[in-house]
Amino acid sequence: QLQLMESGGGLVQPGGTLRLSCAASGFTLDYYAIGWFRQAPGKGREVLSCISSDGTTYYGDSVKGRFTISRDNAKNTVYLQMNSLKPDDTAVYYCAAPKTRYCTNEYNYWGQGTQVTVSS
Repeated sequence: QLQLMESGGGLVQPGGTLRLSCAASGFTLDYYAIGWFRQAPGKGREVLSCISSDGTTYYGDSVKGRFTISRDNAKNTVYLQMNSLKPDDTAVYYCAAPKTRYCTNEYNYWGQGTQVTVSS
């Protein structure tokens, strides 16, 4: 069964850093794109970043220059390095996979999410 599990969330001060991990099980990550999303209370889901199977990356405007997506196929894991965090980054963060190698608008497999709170 194809599963994704996020980890690495927590409480961090403004300006701080966190690295989120998205570990895959039940499938080989090499053949899939992986996207990162977030949803803050009372807001819709926001696309943050995506990495295709060939390593091509995409970033949303709100995180461009602060967040970096990467993948380690040997560990079957995708990472989201988050720097210069702001209170507005507070949200539940999710990773998801489409049924393709390339970043797309439709994602079929979702993790449970990990909470990120940016506060002093």
